[in-house]
Amino acid sequence: MWDFETDPEFQQKLDWANEFMTNEVEPLQYVIKHPLDLTDPVRQELISPLQEEVRRQGLWACHLGPELGGPGYGQLKLALLNEILGRSGPGPTVGPIVFGTAAPDTGNAEILAHYGTSEQKDRYLKPLIDGTTFSAFSMTEPQGGSDPKVFTTTAVEDDDSWVISGEKWFSSNARWAEILLVLAVTEPKAHISKRMSMFVVPVNTPGVEFVRHVQVAGWVEGDGGGDHSYIRYNNVRVPKDALLGDRGQGFAVAQTRLGGGRVHHAMRSVGHMKLALDMMCERALSRFTQGEQLAQKQLVQQMIAEAWMEIEQFRLLVLQTAWKIDRYNDYNNVRMDISAVKVVASKVLSDVATKALQIHGSLGLSEEMPFVSMLVNGLHVGLADGPSEIHTLGVAKQLLTQYKPTDGVFPTQHIPTLTEQARKKYASTLVKHGR
Repeated sequence: MWDFETDPEFQQKLDWANEFMTNEVEPLQYVIKHPLDLTDPVRQELISPLQEEVRRQGLWACHLGPELGGPGYGQLKLALLNEILGRSGPGPTVGPIVFGTAAPDTGNAEILAHYGTSEQKDRYLKPLIDGTTFSAFSMTEPQGGSDPKVFTTTAVEDDDSWVISGEKWFSSNARWAEILLVLAVTEPKAHISKRMSMFVVPVNTPGVEFVRHVQVAGWVEGDGGGDHSYIRYNNVRVPKDALLGDRGQGFAVAQTRLGGGRVHHAMRSVGHMKLALDMMCERALSRFTQGEQLAQKQLVQQMIAEAWMEIEQFRLLVLQTAWKIDRYNDYNNVRMDISAVKVVASKVLSDVATKALQIHGSLGLSEEMPFVSMLVNGLHVGLADGPSEIHTLGVAKQLLTQYKPTDGVFPTQHIPTLTEQARKKYASTLVKHGR
């Protein structure tokens, strides 16, 4: 049975979240230095009570099941909630912080939940879920980006320890993190899928060096640099139990978080697109030029209509993907869909943000409006968690496995061939009627 309605009980929660975001959460991005800066007394005083209210409403950490302290709503309901939370930002987003669903902590919590030992869960997972600490995923490298075939960071056994050496690039939120999840080569001669292992490394471990904190152009990321860190691991020694999962299982461990991370980015992007459309329509109705309302200009009408159509198509693809994840309970079974929403998110967000900027004219290009940040975020979505080009190829490859080549010279839908086959099948009737 198909149904496009949200059940009334959860719709009430969405209505509450929408009003709460508008009145209490979104204004915070204009008065706090950074939503991840736990040393900021203004941040602590304003955000902590809001987090408690979210908990009372049963909407804290909706990406997690009840066994981990979440409500267990599933990905489809999370998608509807993330549309609302995605309005804040881009850059450091206060909405997900208040609701306990901020990346990269959501994905890192999944890794710790799936692969962490009891001690690791007590020490690292619980604070992440509680929102009292932050984490970073340290995978990409300066010389090869996200291509694991060229990773050079290594982890070598030494007595009862692992020694990690190498450099990592663009580790999101590492500037604010207390723990780093580090992917390192431990089996250099093995197949690429078995070559790496995952480690949990406290930031204060000797040898962890922050080369610099890289800022995303067009984003407001607080004082002291950006949120994406360039990290050097100088013979960082961690105990044997710092390993997450089995030795050589790092690639599989990473995929546990990346699938969810990609689709969650897409969910939040829907909210960002809708915000851009809202501002676009408001501007078109408010601005007059050359003797008439902008909304009366046909090209403006075309931009608004195209933006709405793009958003609605993308939103349905996101919701269907979320439904499939709930249905199969396995990101791998929905890999093609997740790749697709990741690719389309970048395209649609970039396109809608560009249209909104254009309708606002020079004001839209300025830092007094968020459109340049939105446009950069669209590009960022296309790069984060693997570039769109790689995911596009993945979609094509998976689609092609569902088909087989024709045995004949001509395609299966070759009209003369089909006509001949049809005439043979209905020959007696055709002869009877002289055809």
